[in-house]
Amino acid sequence: MNSTNRDRVFSGSIAQLYEQYSVPMIFAPYAKDLTKRVTLSKPKRILEIAAGTGVVTRHMADQLPADVSIVATDLNQAMLDHAMSVGTSRPVTWQQADAMKLPFGDDAFDAVVCQFGVMFFPDKAAAFAEMRRVLRPGGTLLFNVWDRIEDNEFAECVTQAMAGLFPDDPPRFFVRVPHGYYDQATIADALLRGGFTDPASFDTVTCESKAESARVVATALCQGTPLRNEIEARDASSLSKATDIAAAAISERFGTGPVSAKMQAIVVAASAPDK
Repeated sequence: MNSTNRDRVFSGSIAQLYEQYSVPMIFAPYAKDLTKRVTLSKPKRILEIAAGTGVVTRHMADQLPADVSIVATDLNQAMLDHAMSVGTSRPVTWQQADAMKLPFGDDAFDAVVCQFGVMFFPDKAAAFAEMRRVLRPGGTLLFNVWDRIEDNEFAECVTQAMAGLFPDDPPRFFVRVPHGYYDQATIADALLRGGFTDPASFDTVTCESKAESARVVATALCQGTPLRNEIEARDASSLSKATDIAAAAISERFGTGPVSAKMQAIVVAASAPDK
């Protein structure tokens, strides 16, 4: 499996660990932020792409009126299965779907929402074109991406720790994918090529990432993300050792007991043009 395919695989126990550790540690604050923003556009039909284990879905189900329909999709069925097992406060539609080829008709939604998924799309402009296609004229595309890794301290610390463990071939998942698509000019160009001809808005949002311990951070990032695939590809027996090394690095930098660190994302909003 090449790195591009490996970066998009959230399988096995990753989904459970992602929900248990990563959601409260890094995703929940931005899910609340994104939900507040989508509420302002007063949509009646929402498509969520790359829903993962459903943290944004749950917030939207809680905060939006009951007559607002929500279709939540993800490429990885394992993530959707876990999201469905967690459940939502009211019914939503769950569906496996690839953002590169959405299985929906033209003009089907008032809003498309995507939390930290755009970075994984092999062809960003083509994915944006699909989002544009399923949006009604004037509909809203709202997504966020992580800022550079230097502004996301837990991910940076773990990446440095993995470079020490594998000096000849350091795992670069976080640099390459989650924190590899933050340049606003690059994003704006892909949106334009995808058919979003009106200028998009960009908003930098800084939050505090919190965890009960350094071990929680290490487990979340080493075992509950595709970084795990990179570690095991280098040495199938090294996941536990890698987690120990990451936990030690987090403790050294951020202390023992409860830990916190800076995290930063960019929220992008674009409107589908009139036809």
